[in-house]
Amino acid sequence: MTSYREAGVDLAGADRHVERIGPAVVSTWTDRVVGGFGGFAAGVEIPSGYVRPVIMMSTDGVGTKLELARASGRWSGIGHDLVAMCVDDLAVVGARPLGFVDYRAVGSLVPNRDAAIVASIADGCSVAGIPLLGGETAEHPGVMEADAVDLAGAAAGVVERGRELTGRDVEPGNLVLGLESPNLRSNGFSLVRKVFSGVDLADRFPGEEATHAEVLLRPSVLYAPAVLGAIEHGGVTGAAHITGGGLPGNLVRPLPEGVGAAVDSSAWPVPNVFSVIAAQGGIASESMFETFNMGIGFCLIVDPAAAEDLQAVVQGHGHRSWVIGEVFAGDRRVGIRTSP
Repeated sequence: MTSYREAGVDLAGADRHVERIGPAVVSTWTDRVVGGFGGFAAGVEIPSGYVRPVIMMSTDGVGTKLELARASGRWSGIGHDLVAMCVDDLAVVGARPLGFVDYRAVGSLVPNRDAAIVASIADGCSVAGIPLLGGETAEHPGVMEADAVDLAGAAAGVVERGRELTGRDVEPGNLVLGLESPNLRSNGFSLVRKVFSGVDLADRFPGEEATHAEVLLRPSVLYAPAVLGAIEHGGVTGAAHITGGGLPGNLVRPLPEGVGAAVDSSAWPVPNVFSVIAAQGGIASESMFETFNMGIGFCLIVDPAAAEDLQAVVQGHGHRSWVIGEVFAGDRRVGIRTSP
């Protein structure tokens, strides 16, 4: 008689995995968490002070960056990417993250790898100041390759009804404040993998004292605490998380009809990784800006009178920022001025 284990699903191994990741998960909890580790669900109390609290939700994955992690065996930053993609989306609308859950599909359980991924998710949650409330690990033998991994997550946040940051207050004359992204984060990796196909990930990356794997797999900056601090300070009229689609595809999203934005790419230093990708892939500047963040991972649209103070708030959270553009009356679009 054929067993579940013979079909490729290791129930005993799954139990050991849950036991192993317990300390990392519970380390993110506070006394606001409701439920126990290993249950079917867990929750978190909504903080006091809200009159009409609105629960906001966001979900995302890490994309094909996972394939580089698999090829190099480097998993320690992947969970940080996952949390950042979700909680930074919440921050765009001014929602304070409350909790996070993850889902991981694997061809088969690999104890050290799987524990490293969960630990990195817990680390990202700690940076965001939220509990990792739960997750799911699903073995898919015969459907996925034995060492394959796919990863997704979801975050819940809260914002006061009527105080959501929707972009309705964006107006001509507002400035665009760009927050630094020193690396790729987790976007554009289908193109990255094509550019570096055949390259040994252990080789030194051009212009860096690090390998290709180290440079390409550097974890995402997590902006939510800085962004929420800036919104609380006042003077922020809109926000954009710069992910797939780059500045043109994301900065346009908070702009109301009849309003556009112009960005000057000379206003900030573009990190070396993007220059190398463009040179080695023969990629035009326009395509680079439509695919990658190009050194700006998050944008705040701000009242000019508040710009300097908001830069100080962002700096207090450890992020450099620059005034990179301005909002104007006109077509709802984002123009990027680049060097010849």
